[in-house]
Amino acid sequence: MLIIGLTGSIGMGKSTVATRLRELGVPVFDSDAEVHRLYAAEAVPLIEAAFPGTRADGKVDRQRLSAAVIAAPDGFKRIEKIIHPLVRQGQRRFLTDARDRGEDLAVLEIPLLFETSAERLVDVTIVVSAPAEMQRARVLARPGMTAEKLDVILNRQTPDAEKRTRADFVVDTGTTLDETRAQIDSIVARLRGQKGKAFDLHWR
Repeated sequence: MLIIGLTGSIGMGKSTVATRLRELGVPVFDSDAEVHRLYAAEAVPLIEAAFPGTRADGKVDRQRLSAAVIAAPDGFKRIEKIIHPLVRQGQRRFLTDARDRGEDLAVLEIPLLFETSAERLVDVTIVVSAPAEMQRARVLARPGMTAEKLDVILNRQTPDAEKRTRADFVVDTGTTLDETRAQIDSIVARLRGQKGKAFDLHWR
């Protein structure tokens, strides 16, 4: 089984690419969705202990947590120390299930792939990219997003230009949806049937 790491900075179109991959029959693990699940499950008491006052109605209040993380000098490191190991457990379960089903490709969608050195855990990397002005317009259109919040997020992420140089494949979502899909289809066609080493090395 070949493990693909899918990444890209905020607002680049990872969800669009992931949707197309699923349409092509490729299983995709959504790390952001797993974090959302954890915020209503086993991560709740751990986060409340590290950031008191961020729990509401038995779940992590994302707005409160975001404010607490940004306010704390080591906030991002503290939350990552809690969440990353839990997400890794979910990724391992996902990959093991995919392997057991006989899948030839499996995708881990990891927004901070390069930032967390997770590229060493996959066989191939795909970076989703778009022009900076398009990225900014997409993100600022999201509810509750501000230019200040966006700058904080971007400062934590590896620059898009560097990601592109480190990627095995780049999908440009600054084009039409049909053109984006065609890029993905071409990549999947090239990767079908290739053998990977990452599962045996890192996920057993």
